[in-house]
Amino acid sequence: MAKRVTYTVAPDGDRWKVSKRGGSRASGTFDKKQDAVSRGRELAKAQERGQLVIKKKNGRIQTEYTYGDDPFPPRG
Repeated sequence: MAKRVTYTVAPDGDRWKVSKRGGSRASGTFDKKQDAVSRGRELAKAQERGQLVIKKKNGRIQTEYTYGDDPFPPRG
């Protein structure tokens, strides 16, 4: 089973950035949060098992979305 790939939308000064967890640079920087969320959603949906974490202006998690193969409820 493929590992989950997580993208995060977070504030970056007065802009919003989309970054891949474990990546060394941003996947994109945007003036509007909604534009960053749209790009993050595109990137996460393109993965076999993607996740999008959206943060508020204060840096706390606002919401999370999972895409693709998500084995919930867990087997067992």
